[in-house]
Parts: sequence; structure tokens; C-alpha cells
Amino acid sequence: MTLSQLILAGGFTIIILAGCSILSIAIIIERCAYYGGRSRVKREKFMKDVGKAVKDDDIDHALTLCRKANTPFADVVSAGLSFARHTEKEVSNNMERAIVIETNLLEKYTTIVGTIGSIAVYIGLFGTVLGIIKAFSDISTSGAGGISVVIDGIAESLICTAAGLCVAVPAVVAYNYFIKRIDNFITDMELCASETIDIVKVKTR
Repeated sequence: MTLSQLILAGGFTIIILAGCSILSIAIIIERCAYYGGRSRVKREKFMKDVGKAVKDDDIDHALTLCRKANTPFADVVSAGLSFARHTEKEVSNNMERAIVIETNLLEKYTTIVGTIGSIAVYIGLFGTVLGIIKAFSDISTSGAGGISVVIDGIAESLICTAAGLCVAVPAVVAYNYFIKRIDNFITDMELCASETIDIVKVKTR
């Protein structure tokens, strides 16, 4: 079947699923580019360089390293170092706020992909049920029957289920990948926050 025949057979359900697919793919591309652009710096080397700069009493250089790194954990460290002259509690609180902000940015749009992955199959099944109802209704109205007529109608309606699966599977895979990446980012941010407190402690002694 051609694309136009598939759309005609699936009806408005196919159009809805096509919209979901376009939205899902757009978000997947955007998130992959965002995560890729914010994970180019290794945490261990970064913290070693920052620790050396703080030890040399060069906070400004350490903050410059944070800006150049352009990663979530670098932003958290920057939030801590900007409060280096304050109490440990204030340093910790400022980094915790930075972690919350960065986590929200990392999670942006991901719930949409997760939702599409969850409902696409049901939208496809809904289209299939409507197609089967229409097929039997047409048979009842025309008075024509036979197994071939029934099978043709059901085969066309199952297109919606197939389309729903094609939309749902990539969305679910992408959503699980995003969750794993976000967990890794959060782990790095928490480790860097802990290390920054230790660095600030050593500096203020």
C-alpha cells in the first residue's frame, strides 16, 4: 500500500499518530544534541583543575573553568565557588538550588516523549477498533459478506495498531535512554557538589 492508501485506511488516527511521531522525533533530536553538548568534559579532570585553582587562591580562574566547561556539574561547582567566602551551609544550599535548576533543564520535554510512548499503542488500538466497527457496519449495510470481505476490513484497520507500535517503540527506548543520561548527570552533580564543599573547607582553614 502507498502512503496515501495507508492514511486513508487508517483514517484520522493515522494523522494523530503521525503528529505524535513528528513531535517525538523532534524532541529526541533536540535532547540528544543538548545532552551531547553538555557532556564533553570529564568530571575527574575538571575537578582536579578546579581544586588546583582554588588551592592557588585563584577563584576567578576556577569560575572561568566552570564557564568554559558548559556542563551541569560545572554550573553546580560555579554556584558553590561563587559563595566560597560564605559559610559551608550557604555554599551547600546554593549548590542544591543549582542542582534542582539543572535537573529541570535536563528533564525538559522528556515527559512528552514518555507520554507518547505510553499512549501511542492505545491510540493505534482505538483506530483499529473503529476500523473493525466500520468494516462490520459496511458489511451489514451492503448485505455482502464472506470471509474475504471481513479479512480485508480487519487488515486495513490493523494498520492503526502497526502505526501505534512504530511510534511507541522508539519513544519508549528514547525515554529510557534519557532517564539514564539524566541519572548520570545528577550523579556527577552530586559528586561535584560534595567535592566542592571539601575544596572550600580546605581553602577556608
